[in-house]
Amino acid sequence: MYRGRLWTMRQFSGFGTPEDTNKRYKYLLAHGQTGLSVAFHLPTLMGVDSDHPLAEGEIGKCGVAVDSLADMEILFQGIPLDKITTSMTINAPAAVLWAMYIAVAEKQGVSPKVISGTIQNDILKEYIAQKTFVFPPRPSMKLIIDTFEYGAKEVPRWNTISISGYHIREAGATAVQELAFTLSDGIEYVEWARQRGLQVDDFAPRLSFFFNSHNDFFEEIAKFRAARRIWAKIMKNRFKAREPRSQWLRFHTQTSGVSLMAQQPYNNVVRVAIQALAAVLGGTQSLHTNSLDETYALPSEEAVTIALRTQQIIAHESGVRNTIDPLGGSYFVEALTGELEEAAEATIKKIDDMGGMVRAIELGFPQKEIADSAYWYQKAVESREKIIVGVNEFAMPHEPIPILEIEESVARRQLERLRKVRRMRSQVKVRDSLTDLRKAARDEMNLMPFLIRSVKAYATLGEIMEALKSVYGEYQEPVSY
Repeated sequence: MYRGRLWTMRQFSGFGTPEDTNKRYKYLLAHGQTGLSVAFHLPTLMGVDSDHPLAEGEIGKCGVAVDSLADMEILFQGIPLDKITTSMTINAPAAVLWAMYIAVAEKQGVSPKVISGTIQNDILKEYIAQKTFVFPPRPSMKLIIDTFEYGAKEVPRWNTISISGYHIREAGATAVQELAFTLSDGIEYVEWARQRGLQVDDFAPRLSFFFNSHNDFFEEIAKFRAARRIWAKIMKNRFKAREPRSQWLRFHTQTSGVSLMAQQPYNNVVRVAIQALAAVLGGTQSLHTNSLDETYALPSEEAVTIALRTQQIIAHESGVRNTIDPLGGSYFVEALTGELEEAAEATIKKIDDMGGMVRAIELGFPQKEIADSAYWYQKAVESREKIIVGVNEFAMPHEPIPILEIEESVARRQLERLRKVRRMRSQVKVRDSLTDLRKAARDEMNLMPFLIRSVKAYATLGEIMEALKSVYGEYQEPVSY
């Protein structure tokens, strides 16, 4: 817990151009945020450049636009990467964005050996829930294990994956499903790394997790406690990890986006405070608190400040940080922890019996389970069996709230920089680096050195992803299972 050190206050943020987001980062750091967390716009999440037809109308709207190393350089301008930790929420193109970050650090004179942070890099939950996949599951898994292998040797302080239940829960999963599917994903990554020949204790200490904190206060606390118990047993008994750090479940938490309501939006401040307190009582190492206006748009400066202050008040005024596991020994919390643990382990066994999570995804098992849970939750809301304050009970009109609007000039500025990058770079270096990258992919080599070389040549994200698509192909989700 937090007797010696507080959790990292890491507000997820990014919008517009890299210049816009760089200003927001500096604002947040000046007001007490203790770690950065990058939100990329949808084209970057999907591995396409801002001038791709699919990017039209999306540039800078749901996060920051990053097309090349030039954008990443601006994003972290004036922010010393040896002094700050950075989390990047990126999955299918995670290795490429990590290569850009490593290159920016080197340009700052900072060795990869000392930078620290996290790439989400969790492709399994994309097939299950969030759907920003690019390549089929098996080559995607190969890319992830490349980052494990490279990180263990060259970037030892970096968490090369954040195994994410957050998006699984946002898609409609129950607490038990979030717990079971997330830990099953973790098992799959460890299995693939072992098949590569990696030793568990060489990479397991850099595995991290990412959970949702939803509205049921005690259930969420019990979920976090159960997650630690289950993972410790898995690593010790199943994978024979010797190092205590390999058995730890270190996790980031974000309050529940799907629980926020457009009706009476100031109620969201209360929801976020309750969810944040549950995460803290559950022992999170890192926390993002959502802003009250996120059902309308990306957070305004005022809204994100209130969200950050929520964490700071819990940390400095509530007294909950003064003891380890403050609810430990409570009959209700202990019994609920045991119930969640037992139920999650039963689901994990079912997935094991299918042949692991990749096979379960191919069979459509977690996707169908989540769809069913989402359906029954919505039925409960519509029948008013489940009360949502201000929505299906205690409804009343409210005044419009101010929101952050992304101007159309953002797209023009981003497209102009992309054109400039393509004019100014060495086309020969780009061509050669992409040729070598394709060959390395066909030869099943570790791609990280080739990705770093490509981004340093200012090959764009879209160009790099197209090179890999020519080898790996693209994933098309089945219409039905």
